[in-house]
Amino acid sequence: MKLFHLLLNIIWLVFCGIWMAIGYLIAALICFILIITIPFGIASLRIAGFVIWPFGRTTVEKPGAGAGSFIGNVIWVIFAGWWLALAHLVTSIPLFLSIIGIPFGWANLKLIPISLMPLGREVVATDQGFGSR
Repeated sequence: MKLFHLLLNIIWLVFCGIWMAIGYLIAALICFILIITIPFGIASLRIAGFVIWPFGRTTVEKPGAGAGSFIGNVIWVIFAGWWLALAHLVTSIPLFLSIIGIPFGWANLKLIPISLMPLGREVVATDQGFGSR
């Protein structure tokens, strides 16, 4: 299974992962420059690592993430989340145009919720396939 995840991640990296990770890195850089938004920058870096290598990993809610995460996610959606979600949507369209790209387009769409609400979540390894959640 790990070899399969490696193969999927390499194909993902070439066709979509690197471009989406760059988007998250730009969002993180902007958040770090603004200083008060450093927690958003950290979350953006965490997602960039997930987006560049998603197969064999998933996100789960952090225990104890409460109102602060919710408020932070609302602010994130307004300023950065919707741009990143739109980028996932736009990059999934060309992936859906080829038979080989369909699973990667679907995986790209499954990344939209984490791009909209990254706070209060963490990336963990999984034994399940990415598309089977």
